Amino acid sequence: MSVPLTVSGMGDLVDRFDAFLIDQFGVLRDGRGPYPGAAETLSRLKAAGKAIIILSNSGKRSAENDRRLAALGFDPQSWDWFLTSGEVAWRILDAESTNADVGAPRKCLLISRDNDTSPLDGLDMVRTERGDDADFILLAASEGDVYPLSHYEALLAPAAKRGVPCLCTNPDKIMLTKAGTAFGAGRIAELYAEMGGTVRWIGKPFADMYVTALDFLVGIAPDRICCIGDSIEHDIAGAAGAGLKSALVTTGILAKASEEERRVLFVEHAAMPDFIMPKFIW
Repeated sequence: MSVPLTVSGMGDLVDRFDAFLIDQFGVLRDGRGPYPGAAETLSRLKAAGKAIIILSNSGKRSAENDRRLAALGFDPQSWDWFLTSGEVAWRILDAESTNADVGAPRKCLLISRDNDTSPLDGLDMVRTERGDDADFILLAASEGDVYPLSHYEALLAPAAKRGVPCLCTNPDKIMLTKAGTAFGAGRIAELYAEMGGTVRWIGKPFADMYVTALDFLVGIAPDRICCIGDSIEHDIAGAAGAGLKSALVTTGILAKASEEERRVLFVEHAAMPDFIMPKFIW
């Protein structure tokens, strides 16, 4: 593996690329709010004429995230599309419902946070609160800062026993909260698989996210697209799998990681960023 180039900020990358896929949590903000300078940097990048997609492993749909980021002080004109794994999954489920034989709506056990129902809104499904009568599980988010993992184990055990399929729209195993880190939806999905359930993953580093993003960026060469993220497992590995360049910020989930710990993760996930920078600043 080659050694990534250390840069001081986005000003060092702006002339190298025509488009940027930028992670939200850990790059632009954490569980407490925006990182200092992140909103200004995003605006400067857009003012330089770059195509910008915020690419997020959020189980919420795109519009929900647009509103939330704008409420935090980011200029909505500073990105072209806020593409979430929840949005990609919704489109897949909508297409599947359209092409399926007409029948009784499936019962879906939706696991989300903040009482968010957007992953199901507009789909031909009926929500259930129980794992023992669900036909399908949509795992959009974790409340690992509220409930222990055993809560989800009890909820999902009846579904796993019946072989109910699960769609995980947020593969992150660690999430950033106001109090620090907690287990994410990806860890709940792992638990479901450990119990014998079948899981389909949507989000970084999986291909559906990047196929959708690249369809939007048609005409821009892959070597002129750079992914910015804080997760080697999701952002950097996802970029490598899609044939794109990448930059790792040392904020977010790896804020306390040493250089050696990052090197171990590069090997573990067979993914090396092209660049490393301390934070998302200009």
